Amino acid sequence: MGFAARALPVQPSPCFDLEAALMDQYHGPVAGIDEAGRGPWAGPVVVAAVILNPDRIPEGLNDSKLMTPEAREDRYGEIVATSIVSVVIGPVRRIDRDNILQASLWGMRAAYRGLAVPAGAALIDGNIIPRRFPCRARAIVGGDGLSLSVAAASIVAKVTRDRLMVKLSRRYRRYGWERNKGYGTPEHAAAIKKHGVCTHHRRSFSPIEEALRLLNEQSADVAPPSQEF
Repeated sequence: MGFAARALPVQPSPCFDLEAALMDQYHGPVAGIDEAGRGPWAGPVVVAAVILNPDRIPEGLNDSKLMTPEAREDRYGEIVATSIVSVVIGPVRRIDRDNILQASLWGMRAAYRGLAVPAGAALIDGNIIPRRFPCRARAIVGGDGLSLSVAAASIVAKVTRDRLMVKLSRRYRRYGWERNKGYGTPEHAAAIKKHGVCTHHRRSFSPIEEALRLLNEQSADVAPPSQEF
């Protein structure tokens, strides 16, 4: 007996409809804003704001998580060449001081302010609009899969952060950051257990807090060397 083929759900592609509506409403360009690196154990969070040129929108824009590294790199070059782009790096010290959410929201405000041309409105990936945001803004859950501008911002943020982690991996070779980009992979966890943490680890994150606690306990269990007089 044969089986009827089941149609798989089609993943919607981002479009420019939201931007077009806001451009008509507010008579100005619209910025898409997204971040990369909220969940890793190490490295910065990166936020990008992008204003696409409606007449020169690169093809193939999508949620960066659904794209191959090669495709992201290709689209990154096209976005930077045809759009207004602002990128902000949220360092580990800010993440540990303020928490990752507040560091991300700070980055969104800063990325918007860094745009060479002010936008009439902004589309922000997620469900929170930062306080005191400089322009009208709309938060969209899954915005990088719905809005081309947010998709572009997600690509710029992801490529920027991945490049930073590869660069850091050349100095901190033990953690495999060129592969795991600072995320909590088994490889990364094993390296922390063996070598401890470094200045680029987020000490406010519970896995790193636990690693430091165990390290301190092990240090306390080691008796000081005896001295003979």
